[in-house]
Amino acid sequence: MARIAVVGSINMDLVTRTNRRPLPGETVLGRGFEMMPGGKGANQAIAASRTGAQVAFIGATGDDLFGAELRKSLTDNGIGASGVRTAPGSSGIATIVVDEDGENTIIVVGGANAELTELSPADLSTIAAADILLCQLEIPAETVLAAALHARENKTLVLLNASPARAVPEQLWPAIDVVVVNEGEAATLGLALAPVPHVLITKGGKGATYRGPRGELSHPGIPVEVVDTTGAGDAFMGTLAARWHEGPPTALAWACTAGALATTTFGAAASIPTADRIERVLQAED
Repeated sequence: MARIAVVGSINMDLVTRTNRRPLPGETVLGRGFEMMPGGKGANQAIAASRTGAQVAFIGATGDDLFGAELRKSLTDNGIGASGVRTAPGSSGIATIVVDEDGENTIIVVGGANAELTELSPADLSTIAAADILLCQLEIPAETVLAAALHARENKTLVLLNASPARAVPEQLWPAIDVVVVNEGEAATLGLALAPVPHVLITKGGKGATYRGPRGELSHPGIPVEVVDTTGAGDAFMGTLAARWHEGPPTALAWACTAGALATTTFGAAASIPTADRIERVLQAED
């Protein structure tokens, strides 16, 4: 069982369902509304936990009504949450609009996630003791860099979901072992990804590709009936981290399957499949 330390974001998702997303200046009627825990960091932590890893989460919530509920969502999924601190003000939120085709538009307000500017001695110990450090870019880039450098010093493998694509310190890229981006992010980042030994590019319903020291491979998309694409990338990333120790081909197959299955259920964290469900699909493909 892989031991994974996740340093990342945790949000409350405010999800509206509608037949189609509005055009600029247009008002449309929605079909439903739900609040559910989310955030790339938390979603990926839950995915890793559900697919076989031992996970500890380092992040920040606000002192508002959402904070306690967000921390509970971690512990309910078997994730260690002692590294979650409370910052004054609001927790992070994501406003998500999902249309009838399952496609989404998302606005993220970082809130307390922006206050995750320092790693405590306990956080550093958690990272050093882990097999894998898993990060994203919804928290301050300087914190991601500090976590990655400490992981590198302690021989902890560093996985980065470079999303949302944005400027980061140049020292970060040589500290990354595995990076995952979608096609748009790969185009934006370009040569910045060159120093990373293992690069995976997700392609939505078409699966994903991988290039590494031993060559390249790809895994096709899995036909599913798409309900909501929210969180599919996070399911991919967390599952990839949980299965990375089995080698890139196996980890890629698991991750692609997890991402596809996540689109068949409404919501982000709620849609993340378990290891048993993924394994059944993979066995049916053989």
